[in-house]
Formats: sequence, C-alpha cells, structure tokens
Amino acid sequence: MGKRIWGLFSGILCAAALMGCGAAEEPALEDEELQKVELVVWGAEEDTELMNQIIQSFQINYQGQADFQISFAVQGESQCKDVLLGGLEDGADVFTFADDQLNALAAAGALDPIGNADEIMDRNLSSTVEAAMVNDRLYAYPLTADNGYFLYYNKRYITEEQVKTLDGILEAAAANDKLFTMDWSSAWYVYSFFGNTGLQVGLNDDGITNYCTWNQTDGNIRGIDVAQAMLRIAENPGFSSCTDEEFLNGVRDGSVIAGVSGVWNSVAVEEAWGEDAGAAKLPTYSCGGSQVQMASFSGCKLIGVNAYSEHPEWASRLAEWITNEENQRLRFEMRGQGPSNIAVADSSEIRQSPAIAALLEQSAFSQLQRVGGKFWDPVSKFAENMAAGNPSGRNLQEQLDEMAEAVSAR
Repeated sequence: MGKRIWGLFSGILCAAALMGCGAAEEPALEDEELQKVELVVWGAEEDTELMNQIIQSFQINYQGQADFQISFAVQGESQCKDVLLGGLEDGADVFTFADDQLNALAAAGALDPIGNADEIMDRNLSSTVEAAMVNDRLYAYPLTADNGYFLYYNKRYITEEQVKTLDGILEAAAANDKLFTMDWSSAWYVYSFFGNTGLQVGLNDDGITNYCTWNQTDGNIRGIDVAQAMLRIAENPGFSSCTDEEFLNGVRDGSVIAGVSGVWNSVAVEEAWGEDAGAAKLPTYSCGGSQVQMASFSGCKLIGVNAYSEHPEWASRLAEWITNEENQRLRFEMRGQGPSNIAVADSSEIRQSPAIAALLEQSAFSQLQRVGGKFWDPVSKFAENMAAGNPSGRNLQEQLDEMAEAVSAR
C-alpha cells in the first residue's frame, strides 16, 4: 500500500477512534500550542506595585493569545540608557527612561521607529510627542509630562500677590525668619535664571557638544546682569541654596516656607503644610532693571521597546498598554505623576491637583532639556560660587566666560 493511501487510511481510523472515545477525551493541546512570550520590564523602584498591576491586567486582557511570562525589574530611569547600552541583547524588552536619553538610544540602534505613530501622537500632549521624536520620527511612547519644576509655597506666610515675584517671596520669608530654597548646586535648576533672558544654551548639530551664550556682553540682558541678580538673591536672609532633601526637611521642621521642586514632593509637602500648601508657576525675578519670568527645563518619562527584543510585537503591545489612557489615570492615582495622555491631562482630577496644575502653568515658560554632558559641572560650579556670595571677589565676567567656554568645549 502506498504511503499516501496508508496515511489516509490511518487518519480515518484515528478519527473513528476519537469519535468513539467522545469529546471529553480530546487531547488538551491548547496550552502547548500557545507561543511562549517572555518579557522583562524595567522601571523605577517606586513603580513596582503599579507596574506589576499593569502587567497583570495586560496578561488578563490578552489571555489565551500567548503563554506570558512577564517580569518587572527595578532599574533607575536616569541610568537606564547607560545600563541598556552596556548590552542591548541582555537588556529589558520594555523600559522606562527620561526623555533626554532618547537621542543616544535611537542613535545606538536600541529603539526602532514606532509603527502606529499617528495613533500614539494623537493621544498625547504635543510637548511629550516632541520629546519622543528624533528627526520627525516617533521612537518611544510618552508616559508622563511632569519631569519639571515649579514653586511650592506656604499660604500661611505668603500671599497670592507676593508669590508672583521672587522679591515678594524673599520679603515674606525674611520677615518671618523663614527661608525660600532652591538648589543652585544643580545646573538643572540654575537654568531658571538664564532661560528667558535671550541668552542661549543647547545642543549643536552633532547631538553631543553644546553652544552657550550665557556670557554675552550685549543685548537687553547680559550674562553679568544674571550673575549680579543671583548674588543679590544669595545675600537675602530669606534665601538658602538647598538640595531637594534639605528642602523637604525644612518644610517638615517649619524653617522653609517656599521652594522650587517637582511633583515627586507633592505628597510630602501637603502632609507637612496641610491646607496651607500652595503651588504656582515660578515667579519673576529682578534682573537688568526689569522683571524676568523664571524659566525651567521640562521633560517627560518615556517607554521604550528594545529593538533586540525576541518578541517585538508583544513588547510593543505591552508598551502601548502601559501608556494607555486607563493606566496613565491609574499612574496618577497611585503615584501622583502627571499624564502625557490628553484625555487624562484634561480631567477634573488633574485640574484639582495643585502641583500638576502649577507644572502645566509653568510649561508655557519651559524648554525641553536638550544639553550635552559638559553642561552640568561648569554651571553648577558657577552657581555654587554665586550662592556663596562670590567670596573671592573674582570678576563676574571672567567667571561667566570660563563657564561658557567649559559648557561649549569639544
């Protein structure tokens, strides 16, 4: 008997045998036939409970479509790029990272352009879409729109009129033997004084080196005007340059009644000040004979999909699930983080959050953080000397020139 005829005959016999046994004895092959999908997700330690909940809902939603084995591992967002580029094939399939790492990740081939970019762009705030793009192509999924800073203030001591200007805030602080704080050891915050003056800093076309005109000697506001303004602030008894941790300690012990920080401290500030807790955009400050609106660096958190993932389609689905409207709303409820999703950002819950509302108000005076690595140390060095009152008496223009040259170094 030929092989084909024998095969057909055998098939008939098998089918008859199965029918005789009944449906209850049909082989349970369904689970074995499902594709095994192993995915690793990286995120902040503080997000552990939230991310595990989101992963669980993803697996329930796609139940029966694959054999999922998805795990969450803690990886700080600020170091994500360096760890990932240390070994892409060993890195997470899906990861959370700060938007200023996007260019390097895309250039290294860690990220591929997103397929359904138009859908993702339509759902999210334009500022977060811009932060997720390289050369007009979307490379990541927007997650939050809250990586910026604004003003916290205690309504018991500072009026709504005083909070509009730094002069008013410092006056209230000094009069009550209290403090307004800001971290001048961090160049991230120091950008506030230069950002809306017409003085410039940013990335060159190579995406690595910077240009910097903060030492400019002409124009309506010169670099030396900013330096002199910072010295006047530093000399005020109502001011102290403090780290974020020192700011919170002062809020809790009552010595600090205003300070520049971000949404990550909103719960702690509200617990300390109760109904007196206030939040607003950054104030104006006196510079070059006029009031200048303080600027801010803005940014957001993004979700990336590793281009080397063994399951790119499922990794992309998971990234989109983590950043969808429902889970951004859950993120706000559980973590207090500001959403990038338009629908959630426009919700009543967000409008009722003083910290998020202040951040959105400040966004009109903010700029995406796009600077190379040589920006940070020279600016911090300059600002820390201003905070100390320039004790050596060294020429301010010389210090500005030195800072600008170091920031722009090749």
